[in-house]
Parts: sequence; C-alpha cells; structure tokens
Amino acid sequence: MSNKPSFFSELKRRNVYKVAVAYAVAAWLLIQVATQVFPFFEIPNWAVRLVVVLLILGFPVALVLAWAFEITPEGIKRESEIPAGHSITHRTGRKLVAITAVLAVIAAGLLVFRLVGTARWAVRSGDDDGSGTSRTASLPIPAKSIAVLPFENLSDDKSNAYFADGIQDEILTKLASIADLKVISRTSTAKYKSKPEDLKTVSQQLGVATVLEGTVQKSGDKVRVNVQLIDARADTHLWAKSYDRDLKDVFTVESEVAQEIADALRAKLSPSEANVLTTAPTRDPEAYDLFLKGEYEQRQAEIILTTDSFDRADGFYRQALERDPNFALAAARLAESRLSRHWFISPLTARELDEVKTMVDRALTLAPNLAESHVALGNFYYHGHRQYELALTAYRRAIELQPNNVAALVDSAYVYRRRGEWERALSEMEKAEKLDPRDTSIPENIAATYLNLRQWTEAKRATSRSLALDPHNLLAMRVLFLCCINGEGDTEGAKRVVSNLSPGTRISPNAVRGNVSAIIDQRTYLSVLERDFAGALKDWGNQSADPAERMTLLSARVAIRVLAGNAASAKLENEEARALLEARLRDRPDDAYAMTQLSWTYLALERNADALSVAHQAAESLPIEKDAMAGPLFSVGLAEIQARAGEPREAVKALQRLLSIPAGMVVSVKRLKIDPVWDPIRNDSEFQKLLAGPEQIGPNK
Repeated sequence: MSNKPSFFSELKRRNVYKVAVAYAVAAWLLIQVATQVFPFFEIPNWAVRLVVVLLILGFPVALVLAWAFEITPEGIKRESEIPAGHSITHRTGRKLVAITAVLAVIAAGLLVFRLVGTARWAVRSGDDDGSGTSRTASLPIPAKSIAVLPFENLSDDKSNAYFADGIQDEILTKLASIADLKVISRTSTAKYKSKPEDLKTVSQQLGVATVLEGTVQKSGDKVRVNVQLIDARADTHLWAKSYDRDLKDVFTVESEVAQEIADALRAKLSPSEANVLTTAPTRDPEAYDLFLKGEYEQRQAEIILTTDSFDRADGFYRQALERDPNFALAAARLAESRLSRHWFISPLTARELDEVKTMVDRALTLAPNLAESHVALGNFYYHGHRQYELALTAYRRAIELQPNNVAALVDSAYVYRRRGEWERALSEMEKAEKLDPRDTSIPENIAATYLNLRQWTEAKRATSRSLALDPHNLLAMRVLFLCCINGEGDTEGAKRVVSNLSPGTRISPNAVRGNVSAIIDQRTYLSVLERDFAGALKDWGNQSADPAERMTLLSARVAIRVLAGNAASAKLENEEARALLEARLRDRPDDAYAMTQLSWTYLALERNADALSVAHQAAESLPIEKDAMAGPLFSVGLAEIQARAGEPREAVKALQRLLSIPAGMVVSVKRLKIDPVWDPIRNDSEFQKLLAGPEQIGPNK
C-alpha cells in the first residue's frame, strides 16, 4: 500500500482550507468598507462593483498560491523546493487561524452594528424620528418617480412669482395623470428650494428617483422656461431644455415638458393620458394669468384661513371665468375655494351652496374628464352636505383620471373616517402620505384619528412627525394638547405644548366645534380645567365691533361665567349674546355651532328648557351615525347642557355611549375626572361608576 498522502489531506496540510476561510472573511469586510465609505467620499458606485469583482477573481488565485507556495523565514518558496521535514505549514496555519479569528470578531461587530442601525432606522422611519423624515424613506425608490421642485422666478418683476408657481403646478398636474409614474404632490415639493444643494437627501425624503428643476422668466408677452431633469440619487443630469415662447404658447411648453419627462422615464401612456398631456386648460393667456393669480391666493388662504385671502382667490377665479366662460378648471377651483371657506371659516347659506353646485356642474359639463371637476363635486357632497357615498364616487373618478391626485385620495380617507371606517381611513391616509410626505396636515390628521380611537401613544407619534415638518402647525399642537389632557389628565404637559403661542391664538377650528370647550377655545379651557375662571375671562377680554367676532367673544364669556357659577353677574352681556345668536340663527338656521353657543347663553339666563331644546336641535343636526368624527362633539355638547339643566340620567347615558365608541377627542375617563363642566353631577352614583369603568380603545369591531 502506498504511503502517499491523499489530495484532501494535502489541502489541509498546506492550509488551503484556512486560506479560503480567511480570504472570505477579509473579502466580506473589504466589501462592507467599500459600500459604507466610498459614498461618503463621493466615489462612484462602479468603484464598489469593481472591488467586488476583483475580490471574486482573487479567490481562486489565493487558493492556487496557498497550494503552490509556502512562507518560510527565508521568504516565499515553492512547495516542491522544501523538504517535508523543514516545512513550517503548521505554524503558518496557527497564524492564519489567529488572523481569521480577529477578522471574524471585527466582522461580527460590524454586522451587529449594521443590524442595530437598521432596526433603529426602521423604528424611526416607521414611527417618528423627530426630523420630519417620511415613514417610507427606507422603502425602495421606484425608478419611475419624480418630484417637480419649485420653479425659480427670474423675472425682473418679482411679483411674477405666481406665474413661475403656476408653470410648475401645471406640469406637475399633467404628470400626476400618468398611472405609471409616482408623482409627489406640490405641497411636499414646496418645502424645498428651486435648486437644493443636496439632491440625494431630497430623493430620500420624498422617495423619488428623479427631480425636475426649472426657472421662469416673464417679460411682457414673452416667456422663457428652462428645465432640467436630474437623477437625484446620483445627482446626474438626464435631460435639459430651454423654451423661448410667446405667452400665448406657454401651454405648449407645459405639454412638451411633461411629454419629455414621460419619455425620459419610459412611462407607459394610455391614449387618455397622452391626451391630458396635450390639452390646454384655456386658450386665453390673460384668463390663464388671472387663474394663476387665483391659485397663488388660494394656496395662501388654505394656510392662513382668513376671509380676506379666500375673497382674493375668488375674485381672480371669477375674472378668469369672465375672460373665458369655458375655463372649466377655473370653475372647478372656484367651487373648491368656496367649499373650503364653508368648511373652515363660516358656513355658506343654502342659496350659496346651490350656487356652488351650479359652478361644479358647469365644470363637469365643460370638462367631464377633468379630475379637478370631480374633486370639486366630491367636496360639494362631503363638505357641503355630508353625503358620503356620492362624495366617494366622485373622488374615485378623480383618482381614475389622475392616479397621483393626493387631494382626492386624502379626502376619501377623511370621508371613511366620518363614516366610522377608522382602519380604512388610516390606510388611505398612509397611501396619501407616500405621495405627499412633507405635507404636515396628513400626519396631523392621522394623529387626530388615533386621538379619537384613544390610542394616545400612536397619536403623539404622528403629531411628532407633523410638528417636525412644521413646528407652528396649530392643529397638530391641538391634537398633542388633547393627548395630554384626555389621555393623561396632564394640564401641565398641555401648557407646555402651547407655551410658545402668542397671546390670543386660538386652537379650536370651526370644523371641530360642538361643545363648551370649543366655545371657550381649548387653549383657554386649560384655565377652566384648573378652576381659574378669572384667567379664562381675561383671555376673552378684548372688545370688538365686528358682529361675528363680538358674538364669538360674548359666547365664550357667557360660558365661562356659567361654569364659574356667576352668570347672573353679567346680565347685559348675556342678553347681548342672546340677541346676536338668535339673529344668526334666523339668517342661518342650520348653524349647529351657533345653536351650541345659544344653549349656554340660555343657561346663563336660567332658561333651561330653551337650552335643552336648542342643544337637542344641534345634536340632532349632526348625529354620530351621520358623522363619527364630529358627531360626538355635539353629543357631548348636549350631555353638558343636560348635566346642568336637570337631566343627570340622560347626561350619564350619553357619556356611557361616548366612552364605548371612538370619541377620544371629547370624552375620556381622565378628562371626566378633572373637567368642571361635570361638577353638577360629580357626586352622582352612576357618574362615579363611569370614572371607575372602562373606555373604548381602538376602532369598534
């Protein structure tokens, strides 16, 4: 029998196995270093790929060298030149084992570091990182995705900024109609400069592969538009072009830019989508100019929510329609503006709502395939009449026509919420957040939804995202404020939330009014919760000659005095408030909030039967079955009057129901324990049972 060693035993003796393991560990470490360090020094990605390829090719070379050569004290020699008795491969093997062990420890440490870092990023991006980064930032970025950044106004006349905004908006709107593209909403892109310094960060924050930058220069009837499409991930130019045209040809420029982008991103276009890209909203450049001014004012109105700003927007839209009566987009946007005023500022009369419907029908007749016409129709049914199924049908049609239409998507979510479909509402809002990741209102509304579900922690996380994007968002502050009070009974925490607001700032918007804390304003109600009624009155000490403002001021003062138990001390103010509110209801008999205010005024005048009658009327005008979000506000508003007008059993029944459904915005056990509005029934045995009992957490099943 031969004593010649086998091939595998020789591989072992010559340390080939150990070299293979050591090489693999070292190669893995080098690849990790390359992928982590090269981007920091802006070394292109191909260099990382080259390192990987070279390491793969080097592996068999290392094995061949380990087989053929041996490291000796005299240097590297061929294996065949060394007598078996002089070989030191066993010592070399021990060194290889030691080196491999050290490399393995380093590799394990790096792996743990990356796993922990990934987990922390997943938590931050999935909940809140305090920076406003989108929750979808860590998801894969689709190649066919784009953000149209604000266009820079290069005109000598800086007041032409509205025109540059309009060009950007129209290009974005055309792209939003392409189902094969992910197009980020204007609300999110408006947060950036025209030419950000760090496009990679923009790409990550918005979840897009490409961005469009542009400049606009308008002079007389001439316009110059420069645009460039950039791969934001690599900060490389894909396409650029300049357009010098007459003002009347600006629509062609918008269409050509949209088409060029679609081609560059290889987006598939249906015949209807291709038609949208070439369709101009109007052929009258002056009407278009007026429309763009209206759009600029409307955006301001939706931020500051004042009557004057809405008036300016309405005026420009109407002038545009006078120039071009067939301007469907102007008609649709005018209707949307009127409905926003109705929802956020002051309710329109029945006649005014009929006029809005006429405007919506006009837009639909002129342009039945215009997405904005269907958004306006949806808003009419939702904001105008709370006819939810009709609203959803209109919003669905808008999304069919314009798949990236965030307004239709988010309004659908809010309709589902009004119908009490809480999980569906949250799902739709999360979809909208992907298309509009920098819009502070979406996480704010997600937070409000969790607030109603009494999921206080989730509500706080969502408000953190909203406030990271906009630290001055009053509605987000309000949700966080209510989380402190309703979720924890923590008035000191609530004070800290609003501590930096200027005196007189109110945080109770028109859309969420129906109970006494809304009459007084949530912020001032903090003083009421601490029984500081004098401080609450001081907050409403400013006089006003405007009848509407005077009515609001007097209603608050009346309610504060009722809660303090000294309403009879201000009979003149009580009577003045009654007269103003009764006049308001004669003019607008469906104003449920005015009914709530009047019910407290009747309490102050010791007209308890009238107070109960008006409070019932308010609650019946918006029952929980019709509006799961706002209905509880009016239901608890009625219970508050019942508790003070001799109907304690009815008040407790209402509270029992509210604690058994998602109504965390207005009722929680912690809130009941500290709110003086319930003092008249605080010692009632049934009320005491409520304080010791459970409350609904999460959506009803």
